[in-house]
Amino acid sequence: MEYNSERPKMIIPEYGRNVQKMVKHCLTVADRDERNKVAQAIIGVMGQLNPRLRDIDDYKHKLWAHLFIMADFKLDVDSPYEIPTAETFQSKPDRIPYPQGKIRYGHYGRSIPQLIEKCIEYKEGDEKDTLILIIANMMKKSYLTWNRDSVNDEVIAAQLKEMSNGKLELKDLTKLISTKEVLGNRRPTNDFKKSNNHRNHRNNNHRNNNNNRKFKKKY
Repeated sequence: MEYNSERPKMIIPEYGRNVQKMVKHCLTVADRDERNKVAQAIIGVMGQLNPRLRDIDDYKHKLWAHLFIMADFKLDVDSPYEIPTAETFQSKPDRIPYPQGKIRYGHYGRSIPQLIEKCIEYKEGDEKDTLILIIANMMKKSYLTWNRDSVNDEVIAAQLKEMSNGKLELKDLTKLISTKEVLGNRRPTNDFKKSNNHRNHRNNNHRNNNNNRKFKKKY
């Protein structure tokens, strides 16, 4: 009896040992045209064994990459894609730098300061004024996310000027979105909860009344 522990290690276990044997056989085929046919047949079997890969974009490319991996990158066939090498999979991706710098106002995050920096680069004109107003409205919405009571429009204008080092200024405060409008867009959730609570309360009363009638009828 042959135990799995005594068999050669499978490189990609998801395809099973039979596919690994087929790949090993493909390496021994001397005729290139015949070897290409065998490789194409193996790709077909691999696709049938792992239909979930079809949900991945360009899944055929992934199957061919797996074929070369199982062949230890020694398979010489005509691939429709660039033939990978062992170094391709051993190389590490570039390190993504972690954003540095202290956030001046936590409730604005990093996106709004970045928008302010881009807005400063714009030339003076209507387009820049419109972008300033958009940023100011975003600041007000973010502010009200953490302070649900109210916010002074002068505070938003002052913080915008401060964060831009005096380079951006909101000229007309009346164009800012109103606090009532911002908070009003969030009220349907509360109204929905109140409606559900009222409905549940009514159903409970109806159920209790039915139980009382059954009790009186019985006794």
